[in-house]
Amino acid sequence: MIPVINPATEEVIGSIADSDAAAVDAAVSAAEAALGPWSALSPPERAGYLRALADEFEKRSDEISELVTRQNGTPISITRAMQSQVPVCYRYFASLAEKLSVEERVETASGDAIVLREPVGVVGAITPWNGPQPLIAWKLGPALAAGCTAVIKPAPETSLDAFVFEEIVAAAGIPSGVVNIVTGGRETGAALVAHPGVRKVAFTGSTAAGKAIAAECATQLKRVTLELGGKSAGILLDDVDLEAFRPLVLSACAPNTGQTCRALTRVLAPASRYDEVVDMLAATMSGIPQGDPLDPGVFFGPLVNAAQRDRVESYIELGRAEGARRVIGGGRPFDRGYYVAPTIFADVTNDMRIAREEIFGPVLTVLRYRTEDEAVAIANDSEYGLGGGVFSPDRDRATAVARRIVTGSVGVNTSTLPIETPFGGVKNSGIGRELGPQSVDAYLEYKTIFRA
Repeated sequence: MIPVINPATEEVIGSIADSDAAAVDAAVSAAEAALGPWSALSPPERAGYLRALADEFEKRSDEISELVTRQNGTPISITRAMQSQVPVCYRYFASLAEKLSVEERVETASGDAIVLREPVGVVGAITPWNGPQPLIAWKLGPALAAGCTAVIKPAPETSLDAFVFEEIVAAAGIPSGVVNIVTGGRETGAALVAHPGVRKVAFTGSTAAGKAIAAECATQLKRVTLELGGKSAGILLDDVDLEAFRPLVLSACAPNTGQTCRALTRVLAPASRYDEVVDMLAATMSGIPQGDPLDPGVFFGPLVNAAQRDRVESYIELGRAEGARRVIGGGRPFDRGYYVAPTIFADVTNDMRIAREEIFGPVLTVLRYRTEDEAVAIANDSEYGLGGGVFSPDRDRATAVARRIVTGSVGVNTSTLPIETPFGGVKNSGIGRELGPQSVDAYLEYKTIFRA
């Protein structure tokens, strides 16, 4: 068994099974048995189940929110906002299912053809701890819409809410075997990825783990979608309204106590206003309440576990050693819990490791640029390409800069990610896209019947 620890109190709040290969095989076998009947349903029939899933999730959203906060330390106000989007996501994929055409006729030079869209098969969905239920929905929604069945492997830190989700799936009337859950650590995930019955893997997590998954999928030529790490740049243009940007510091630069892959942890500030930007960031980050994540007035919680806290602290020490100037933070604000004080480094150059490597904590690096071209060059000088942001009262100017950033998504004066558009990364940030109508295609195979 694997203990589940509350990162705010360091107390054990439950335990989960560390499933072995036999348990994974049983789950995949159940998904294989359910695949035929589920895929035989019409897309509108599957849409009905997705809508029922959304309705049942809403009934237990508050329960899941509190459970997630107790597992990973995400402040409850943020957890509630996350869970509120889960039913929206399932209903969105229901709408896509209703529009899904399973076949079309094509006239050809030699006769005609029938192009079929068929489900890829059993999907292995491996989700992280920082947004467990939304990231299940991003994978399960399009999989069910396409007619696939699934085996979900949640992160060991956030598996207790998966048990509630099992009950939600049953309450929605989704047939047995369509959605299966196995808990465990790395070996459980590796067994799921390697299982020959799994024909597609959808993974959100670290770049290192994603590369290992991609290598295994390549040996079996199975489909894979990877949403991996990031070190995204937020470019403040020289005309930026700092008071307009201030409310976005939390949501864009340090969401979920900085434990979000698309966070804009590299803030690029114009040299002419550099000190002004640093002062604003320091005042804003210092003023964000940190403490008990179950308190609705708290917006910075603990890090997810002791290892993550130690990792973040090692980067803070590295920043000092590299010559960056620590403006605020760097210590442990409480005697109990895996907390790190919000930290800002100024005088950072893009060759420093704190500017190049994903820290995954409440640590911002502020880099200086002199021209717009230099800002774009710094933003693109990264092995990652997941997110990004450009901020200016001149929307057209900001959009023109956003077009030049090599990344999967860029927000202009916003950090809100629309579910109607594709999300994913380039370079070391991943392969494929989730969300948007494009995401359903990743769960479909095309078959052509051509006739004379």
